Formats: sequence, structure tokens, C-alpha cells
Amino acid sequence: MLIRKNIPLTVTFASLGLAEPIARALRDEKYETPTPIQAQAVPPALSGRDVVGIAQTGTGKTAAFALPILHRLAATEGRPWPKAPRVVVLCPTRELGSQIVDSFHAYGRYLRLKTMLAIGGVPIGKQKRNLAAGADILVATPGRLLDLANERAVSFDHVEVLVLDEADRMLDMGFIRDIRKIVAMIPDERQTLFFSATMPGEITKLAKDMLRNPVTVAVTPAATTVELIAQRAMRAERNQKPAMLAGLLREEGVLRALVFTRTKHGADKVVRALSQDGIEAEAIHGNKTQGARERTMAAFRNGDIRVLIATDIAARGIDVDGVSHVVNYDLPNVAETYVHRIGRTARAGASGIAVSLVSGEEMPLLRDIEKLIRQKVPLSGEASAAEPAERAGRDRNRGPRRDDQQPRQQQGRGRGKQRQRDDRPQQNQNGRNGGKPHGQHGAKPQGQRHNGPSRPHGGDNIGEVGFMSQRPRRGGMVQGSAH
Repeated sequence: MLIRKNIPLTVTFASLGLAEPIARALRDEKYETPTPIQAQAVPPALSGRDVVGIAQTGTGKTAAFALPILHRLAATEGRPWPKAPRVVVLCPTRELGSQIVDSFHAYGRYLRLKTMLAIGGVPIGKQKRNLAAGADILVATPGRLLDLANERAVSFDHVEVLVLDEADRMLDMGFIRDIRKIVAMIPDERQTLFFSATMPGEITKLAKDMLRNPVTVAVTPAATTVELIAQRAMRAERNQKPAMLAGLLREEGVLRALVFTRTKHGADKVVRALSQDGIEAEAIHGNKTQGARERTMAAFRNGDIRVLIATDIAARGIDVDGVSHVVNYDLPNVAETYVHRIGRTARAGASGIAVSLVSGEEMPLLRDIEKLIRQKVPLSGEASAAEPAERAGRDRNRGPRRDDQQPRQQQGRGRGKQRQRDDRPQQNQNGRNGGKPHGQHGAKPQGQRHNGPSRPHGGDNIGEVGFMSQRPRRGGMVQGSAH
């Protein structure tokens, strides 16, 4: 396996040898110099090699696979086959899928190619009709693609290129079994482009099973954070977090803030608390309709909303320039998720600030994060005044407890019944987490699908469908704009 790491940039887009219609579109976008992942992944992909791309969020991975795919398709333009795409791109969420389609539209605006977006959460009939008309490129979530395959609405006989984007997030969401089923239906004679921010063991095994002698491009060490992000943590117990968040958002320099909560209920609760403090905010999560999510995202991009509260899965794929601050209202259960979260700031060469509000029971999660990113996150603030007395009372019964020990189950609440695992944190009506601290071993990833039909359920990991507008042309279709 050939591994290319941090090769100095000595190329421009003009020197990559892309087809002229693609090069012209890049000039329209004012793109001159590729990012590291683009400079190192595009050449082997253009030559037909399988590629594993390891790079953190916001480094330009979409163009790294979209450009060579468009170059390949440009050589044989024509009317697409009914139900039979030539390219399949798998992604975890509706927002990311929509952005991938937008990128294919932007870079392929001068090509006569047709791109379709198919994700779950809406009636399948329109998708079946659109596929019957033919699509060159199909961007889909695994669950909905399996639904289409089970209804014989899609054929994989002519697939030339298979792309997995954000593979680690699809692992977190429980899509790996669906992915393996899809891969088994696609011809072995294909090119596979595999992109992920991190490479946990199961993802490494999946890549090994799917790819043939791939070129592995690692532009940064796994799970490192963007150097332009200033990271800090503040000690805040649960009842202190609403006021502390409101104070942070009032600070000068907070131009656009993305706030992460662990649950959908928690996101709505934070919006209500900020509203009481006179701060306008909106939430985006899986319980919101697609229309509501699109309106909220448009308002956030336009600056009409300055503060967006999001869960991890709903926020995957949010690519908004100008996010000055990312706030971890709740620390994530999985340390790798922290990297994805804070990568929403410091995009396109800008700097950014990441602030984490850390309660006592979340301290082990902070240590896991520091171990993963191989650096200390400066921690400021004191524990609540009541905490020493509460801890003293507990310690009389439990004995001494070192600071680096895992917190035990809280006394009182939740005693006598099994607590929900940390993929779905148990909350009462006051939004308080009960039971074991999140992040202990043995938990399933957040957003795990249940053992049921191929389409995952549970809210955040369900997508919508969109299809680009099109104009009839002689011998094919003319690319239009995404909806």
C-alpha cells in the first residue's frame, strides 16, 4: 500500500490535467491552488487508482473525489441509463449529501451530466421516478439506497466509481452493515474512493475489504485538530451551563456561533434558556422537518440567526464560512466527535475559537479528548460552591476518590433500574442526565440504528430527498441547480 503524507504543495489546479470544462468551472470559482488532500488524492484518482483519504473536516475532501469523477465522466458524456448510475456516493446525512450534490453542480456546470440526491425521510415514489429517468451520479444515504435497491428502483450494474464519504461517521451511526450489503451488489471492477476524518479499527477493516491496492493519503495525523482553532474549557456544572453559555455568546467577537448538545431535547432546552436571556437562537436536529432545517440553515448562513444549536448527527455536513465560535455545551461521548465539532470553525483559512463547558462528571471525557488530540485543553473556572459539601457527603460512604477516577452513578436518582447506555442519554423533564457518566466503555455510538429494516430510524440520521432541476437537451440532460 502506497502512503503519501504531507507532500509539499507543488501543483495548481491548472497543472492537474483536468478536462477543460472542469478547469473552466474552477476558474469561475476562483480556485487556483489545491488543498493538501486535493493535491495528493486527485492525481492517483485521475489515474484510476483506489484511494483512502484521511483528513479532518473542512480540508476539501469533496473536491478531492468530485474532480476526478467528473473528469472520468466527461470523456463519455451521453444520456444516462435508466435506474443505473455510473457513480454512487454514500454519505451519512442529508445536509452532507446536499452539499456534495452542490459541489458536483459547481464543478460540473459545463458538463452535460445529471446528479441525483436520494436520502430517506420522504416518500420514495419521486426518487423511483427520477431514477427511472436516469442519473449519472447518485448521492445517497445507505438506508435509503437499500430501500431503492429492495424495490428494484436502482441497478448497480453500470457503477464505475463508488465513494464513501465520512466513513467514520457512518460507523458511528450504525450504517456499516448496510454499506457492506451495498458493496456486495456493486461490480468488483470499479474504482473506490474512501474518505474519513479518523480510521478506527472497524473502518480500517472495511477499507481493506473494499479497496484494491489503494493509495493512502494522510494529510494530517489521525484525529488532530486544526492549528488555527484556539481551544479552551470552562468548568461548569449542569445548572451553571445556561447562564455561562449566555455570557459567552454576549462576548465581543462572537460573530456566528455553533453550539453542540448531546440530545435533541437538550438542543431545544438550550434554545428556550437563551430566549429567556434575550438571545435569539434556533435548533437543528432530526425531529425538525426538512423544510424547517433548510430554513434554519439558510438563516444561519445569511446571518439572520447568529446562534445555531445542533446535535452531532444533524450538524454533520454543515459547511458555513464565518463560524467564529464552536461551543460544546455537552462534551461528546466519543472523543473523535470533538474533532468533527470544532472543525466547523477555522474554515477556509480563518481562525476560530472552541469552548467546552465541562461538568464534574464530564471530566473523564475531557481527558479522553486530550489523549486523542495529544494536547491539553486549558481548563478554567471553579466547581460550584455546593460541590465540596456534596462530595464530602458522598466520600464518607465511598471512601477517598482520586481526581482521575471515573465518577460513579449518582446517589438517589435512577437507583434500582438499569440506566440507558451513553448513545441515548437518559434525561428527565428537567433535562438532567442520570445514571453513569457518558462515554464509558461498552456503549454504542450515538445515533445507532435499531435492528430493523434497512432504513435507520431514530431521528437525526434520517435524511430527505432532493433532485436537481433539469432542462431537456438533445442526447441527454442539462445540469441545473439543486433543490
